Amino acid sequence: MFWRSVVGKLWFTILLLVCFVLVILTFLLLKFFENYHVLEAERELLQTASKVSEVVEEYEDRDLILSMTNLIKDPASQILVAYDSTDFLTSSSDSNTLPSIGYTWFMNDNDLSSVIENGEDVMKVAGFEQSELEIMVVGTPLTNDQGAVFVYQSLDTIQKTSNQTTKIVFLGAGIAIILTTIFAFFLSTRITAPLIKMREGALELAKGEFNTKIPILTHDEIGELAMAFNRMGRELKFHINAVNQEKEQLSGILRSMADGVLTINRKGEILVSNPPADQFYQSWSYENYSVQASEEKRQVPQPMRKLFDEVIESEQEVITEITVQGRTWVMLMTPLYDRTYIRGAVAVLRDMTEERRLDKLRKDFIANVSHELRTPISMLQGYSEAIVDDIAESKEDKNELAKIIHDESLRIGRLVNELLDLARMEAGHITLYIDSVEVKPLLEKIIRKFQGLANERGIELQLHFSDNSSMMNVDADRIEQVLTNLIDNAIRHSDDQGSVDVKIERTSTEWVFEVIDSGPGIPEEDLPFVFERFYKADKSRKRETSKKGTGLGLSIAKNIVEAHKGSIHVHSKLNEGTTFTFRLPVDLEINNK
Repeated sequence: MFWRSVVGKLWFTILLLVCFVLVILTFLLLKFFENYHVLEAERELLQTASKVSEVVEEYEDRDLILSMTNLIKDPASQILVAYDSTDFLTSSSDSNTLPSIGYTWFMNDNDLSSVIENGEDVMKVAGFEQSELEIMVVGTPLTNDQGAVFVYQSLDTIQKTSNQTTKIVFLGAGIAIILTTIFAFFLSTRITAPLIKMREGALELAKGEFNTKIPILTHDEIGELAMAFNRMGRELKFHINAVNQEKEQLSGILRSMADGVLTINRKGEILVSNPPADQFYQSWSYENYSVQASEEKRQVPQPMRKLFDEVIESEQEVITEITVQGRTWVMLMTPLYDRTYIRGAVAVLRDMTEERRLDKLRKDFIANVSHELRTPISMLQGYSEAIVDDIAESKEDKNELAKIIHDESLRIGRLVNELLDLARMEAGHITLYIDSVEVKPLLEKIIRKFQGLANERGIELQLHFSDNSSMMNVDADRIEQVLTNLIDNAIRHSDDQGSVDVKIERTSTEWVFEVIDSGPGIPEEDLPFVFERFYKADKSRKRETSKKGTGLGLSIAKNIVEAHKGSIHVHSKLNEGTTFTFRLPVDLEINNK
């Protein structure tokens, strides 16, 4: 709206002020000119009366007096020269509205009669009862005090002059108002143009455009204001950039932290969090609500609420351990001060799941190794004591005991060697001798090694690979070790008269190996752990002797496959069999030299 703008307000204020001054000035001028014209008319009439009086006194010829009187007076006025009540002269007049007045009318008026009676000059405005016409009358006595000269004129003549003056005054006031309007609009536009630029610049600053500059058009206070505005924009840009840098730096630090960080206000609302803390919060939300929590005004999770209240009340840091969705979190919460006032708390969350898992694996490893070594050592001790005590009398009995001791020692050696190999692999010390080998001969060699064992149990062992000329870049011995372990497990865990299929397929980017058996399968809860050391699905440890192993083969196989930059996984259903699949890239670089 124009009237709400600075230009409109300034223009209207200047125009209103000038109009107010012009109204007062016009009113005073009109009053002045009205009085001026009346006084001027009285002065002229009195001057005319004096001149006529001199002519009457100087000349006696009545016709000469009338002719000279007509020359002296104003055409719109009329003169009456009264010698006495019966002797008077009346001049002519150009005014049609001015009536001829006799001697009697002047004598009946007390003011006018005093001209003859007292010899005084008289000026008066008089009217007629039968008419609305008003006249101005001036009377002056003759020097012999025997008569008087009366000059009168209609007020309409004076009014016409006043009207002309009024028109001129109003015309001047109108011109002044028009000029004032133009000047006020020009002045207000010139003053407000820089202000409009500043308003536009302020809106740009509000949008974040800190490079906006206001042009300096003048060197007055508005120009100084524009300079200050530009300086403010530069300073604001500098400080906001500094704040953004600090914010980005803090955000980067929080995002790069492995520990979760939560900043909580006194109302229990989460203000700041980093990705690990978000992971904890989402896990808690899913566990409690089965939906994602709202991002707006997130509240402190219930496991932390008592801890948060304790920190606020005691003003001391508190540490605790929380388990959410199977993951273990250690939380350290400390009060957050605003000078001396506690305005919230800061919680640091550390995911200790892996540490707890590794600690459990360490304990399980010690228990498994102890268990695996205890049985052969006990057998070695028992059978060696039998030989020492000559319990076995015949040579055949001693040979049988010695064979058992030899087998158990081999078993211990195999277990120790596999432990050493696995330790080197997990430490990253595995060395691969990658060379280009023919796939078909390598696979047939492995199948022949297990063909006899499969035939003994009536298990059908088949190789599914049709490309006789394919070459593969791998460490042949290590891949043979993987396939040997998988096929051996498949045969040992398959029922008699079952089947074991070995399938190999090449794609554009990788080799895919599958070992499929028809055994009883692996329980679903055991599938995530089959590649861990010493993990066995049979928790009772009372499996058949033919199915016993060290529990390290799959762990070794996984490390070998991953050293080839591949992947291995397992699928199984109870009573339907198990499928082990591992994938190797086709573009491994040869380093056999």
